[in-house]
Amino acid sequence: MKTALYLNASPRPAASHGHRLAGELLAALRQGYPRLQVLERDLATAPPPPLSADYAEALTRRTPPEAPVFALSETLIGELEASDLLLINTPLHNFTLPAALKLWLDFVLRIGRTFESTAEGKRGLLADRPVYLLVSSGGHHRGPRARQPDFLTSYVRHALGTLGLFDLHFSYLEGLVGDPAEVADTLASAREQLSREVPFRHLAHPVTTTLE
Repeated sequence: MKTALYLNASPRPAASHGHRLAGELLAALRQGYPRLQVLERDLATAPPPPLSADYAEALTRRTPPEAPVFALSETLIGELEASDLLLINTPLHNFTLPAALKLWLDFVLRIGRTFESTAEGKRGLLADRPVYLLVSSGGHHRGPRARQPDFLTSYVRHALGTLGLFDLHFSYLEGLVGDPAEVADTLASAREQLSREVPFRHLAHPVTTTLE
C-alpha cells in the first residue's frame, strides 16, 4: 500500500470520537506501511462549494476534463484515484450524511469521468479499493434500541458503488451522548472489529480514551 486518503466530515474534529479513532487507524496504517503517504482532506473545515450553473452546463456538453470549470472535480477525483485505501469519518446528521460529504460526492461522481451510463444503468470507471467508514451518532439507528432511521448507509453504498467502489466496511459508533462507560465500550468494540482488518492489524486495543 502506497497511499491512503482520509476524509473528515465532522464539523467538530477536536471533539469527535470518530476523528480520534481515525487518527489511531492512520497511525496503525503508518506502522504497517512505513512508506505510506496519507492525503487528508477536511471537508467540514473547507467544504466544496455547491455545484454552479457553469458546472452543470459543462456536464451536459462534451467539455474536456482539463477545462477550468472541472478543476476542483479533477483535484478530488485525482486524490481518490491515487489512493489504495479510503477512510471516511462522518457523523449521521439528521438521518443522513452531512452536506460537506454530499458535496464531495457531487464533485467526484461525474459522468464520462468516474462513471458511464449503459443500457443496464450506471457503471463505475474507477478501480475498486477498500473503503472504511466511521459513522458516529448520538443515538441509535440499528438494533432494538433504534429510535431513528439511517439513510446514510444505503445512499453512500449506492453512490460509491456508482464509482466502482464496492469493498465497503462500515463501523458504527452509536450512542455517543450516552453513559461514558457505554461510549467506552462502543469505541473498544469498534477498535476490536477494525483490528481484525489486515490494513489495521497494528491497531492497539483497548486504548484509553478521554471522554468528554
